[in-house]
Amino acid sequence: MQRYHRKNGEEQPFWKLGPFEIRLPFIHYRWETAEMMQALIMFVVSLGMIPLLQSLLGLPYEVALAYVVVCGIGFMLPALLGVPFVPGWITPAIPVVMLYMGDFEPGPEAIQALFALQLIVAFIFFFLGVTRLGSRLVQLIPISMQAGIIMGAGIAALTGEIQSGGRLAATPISLIIGSLICLFFMFSHSFQQQLKKSKIARQIVNYGMVPGMLVAIFVGIAIGEYDMPAIEWGITKPAFAEMWQYLPFVVGFPDAKIFLYAIPTAVIAYVIAFGDIIVGQSLMERADEIRSDEVINTDIDRVHIVTSMRNFLHAFFAPYPGLAGPIWTAVAATMAERYRYGRDAMDSIYSGAGTFWIAGFIALFILPLVTFFQPVLPIALSLTLILTGYICLIVGMEQLQNNLQRGVAGAMAVVLAVYGAGWGLAVGAVLYIFIEKEQVFGRANKEKAVEEKPANS
Repeated sequence: MQRYHRKNGEEQPFWKLGPFEIRLPFIHYRWETAEMMQALIMFVVSLGMIPLLQSLLGLPYEVALAYVVVCGIGFMLPALLGVPFVPGWITPAIPVVMLYMGDFEPGPEAIQALFALQLIVAFIFFFLGVTRLGSRLVQLIPISMQAGIIMGAGIAALTGEIQSGGRLAATPISLIIGSLICLFFMFSHSFQQQLKKSKIARQIVNYGMVPGMLVAIFVGIAIGEYDMPAIEWGITKPAFAEMWQYLPFVVGFPDAKIFLYAIPTAVIAYVIAFGDIIVGQSLMERADEIRSDEVINTDIDRVHIVTSMRNFLHAFFAPYPGLAGPIWTAVAATMAERYRYGRDAMDSIYSGAGTFWIAGFIALFILPLVTFFQPVLPIALSLTLILTGYICLIVGMEQLQNNLQRGVAGAMAVVLAVYGAGWGLAVGAVLYIFIEKEQVFGRANKEKAVEEKPANS
């Protein structure tokens, strides 16, 4: 139980601190058992960043684990500071970041490059949050280019997994089975019909990726695609002291050229993240309509500022290929689904979001859990990227309204996925101006005049 209790129809209690609303577990909200249990499994997705930290930055495992702990601290900030979202990475941007990082050698050079990228992302979020210009900036980007960015990220995510030498080729059976189960439970039309009449189906969907991930893990171990875990007891020991040698304070800060090179990727990451903010806002509005007992205050400026704080934290103390994003869509959606069943199921949206990442952070130090999942970390990352790629293609295509937009977005998406953010943005802008933009060379006005002439005669 918590110290402060909410009256029906009010906002969850908090302590005001400038633009933030401070909420603490057991004081401002109760501990949610269901979210705790889900976090003790889903935290493995956080560990799934370790292989990327090792390959892109050249970090030892223990140092990469320390980076993940820093990420876990950032994950707890939104619920603490008054943001109702369940935070995550800017997952669709990971393939774009990997393309950007491909030009740098693992080690000091790559750490400097990732620092530059994440610092720019942090400044973008901070500036747009403080000035409240975030929504205006995205409105300036044509729909076709927004869709091209999202679809390009999706193509890059899927291509990275299914190409020769990718993780799907190395462990096909476990990843194919896991992916199909995740897609079936999350998107299948037939399963959606079962939700209307089956309580078991509704329980399964509440856990998002967990069923598919667990099946993939056990299948992979059973058929020898992954090693049997060597479970150890105790607490984990992230190498915080050694981590200092892999930070910009020691390896050095990047020069201006690297900052300039990072700008296109940072802009794309922000555009993707802003799309995530819109998705999160929609989820909260829907939850707010269903539950009249709690007022959910989704302050987009606060979301920007808190996300900028997390990216600043990462840039200096754990440069991260996933960056710091406003929402983990899959978990936020399943949590919003459970929230709709009333106060007994979940007292407050903040109790769900807060409990989830506090429990996930604690799980990082439970050695039996970490060692159990250590051999199968690629599964968590691969399933995340495969599902992200699928969702990005759906979302991107849904935005497009005519063949001109589809052509521009499709071409831009392919170039972005193959050649990176800079070329993708350039191709998208050129195609939009020369193909889609109505006023180029006055062509649109002439066409309208021709169309209107018969009507006037």
